[in-house]
Amino acid sequence: MEINAGTALVTGANRGLGRALVDALLERGADRVYAAARDPRTVRAHDRITAVALDVTDRASIDKLAATASDVGLLINNAGAAAFAPALDADPDGVSREFAVNFTGLYDMIRAFTPALITNKGALVNVLTLLSYAPAPPMAGYSASKAAAHSLTLALRPALVRAGVSVHGVYPGGIDTDMLAGINAPKAAAHEVADAILDGVTAGRPDIYPDPVSAQMSQLWHGDPRAFTEAFAAMGS
Repeated sequence: MEINAGTALVTGANRGLGRALVDALLERGADRVYAAARDPRTVRAHDRITAVALDVTDRASIDKLAATASDVGLLINNAGAAAFAPALDADPDGVSREFAVNFTGLYDMIRAFTPALITNKGALVNVLTLLSYAPAPPMAGYSASKAAAHSLTLALRPALVRAGVSVHGVYPGGIDTDMLAGINAPKAAAHEVADAILDGVTAGRPDIYPDPVSAQMSQLWHGDPRAFTEAFAAMGS
């Protein structure tokens, strides 16, 4: 997909990877970027950025945006929620929020914007995680919600591709954003991950591993899924 002169929408666009994606889209010549956040005042100002209010857990909010943004040709579902808790200790309301944002909200966004993506022969990008493949015990709810989103991405791909929409799952490792602040683990810079995601979309890669850790771990996943799963299980020991 050519990003130059196109129109994109990024959820969770006011900080972290979302903001980096907006910056990368502008650098590559996107005509317009809808930068979606619950508070659009937190989105940086630019003449090609349209800051829009969006709560992905509110279907009415999604439908309202879809009705006014029919020119979207690239939808990047980046918004995410994460808590750090083992499965048996997690706050049930916190897990429910993780699923509401990471799965249900993502699904509602896809359903609402599919007509525009088909009309514009566009692309869908779901920002997932390596934990979509195997859970990290200290992030049980997050892992499970992202696994569901990964499964949904695979389920939707055949129909959308037949309709002319490319579908891309993104599986990063750690990214240096607020979500992992204080966590001692390898982290890639957000702007580098954003560039790699857009490189993958432009190249038409269905599965995108946008940082060195994810690129390395993807080889393990495809070669030895059991060893991959055991590597993440060890995070809880």
